Amino acid sequence: MTKAELVEKIHAKGLPTKSKAEDALNAVVNVAREALVAGETITLTGFGSFRVVTRAARKGRNPQTGEEIIIPASKVAKFTPGKGLKDAIN
Repeated sequence: MTKAELVEKIHAKGLPTKSKAEDALNAVVNVAREALVAGETITLTGFGSFRVVTRAARKGRNPQTGEEIIIPASKVAKFTPGKGLKDAIN
């Protein structure tokens, strides 16, 4: 689903205009981004939680040359689905 399709579905759920739906979606995404950058965990009961984890440095291989390289440590966002979402999918 693209952002435009998501905005359309949010609009269909009761927001008066697509513009308001897009503003609401943008606000949620921006607040979530700011919270994750600050190292906070976002928990949406029944849906899941987002958190930042540190991925350790590891060895990798250059696929073109076969040369072994070191992939540096990095921070990534991780999503863990909640029970309500797991039940809905299954």
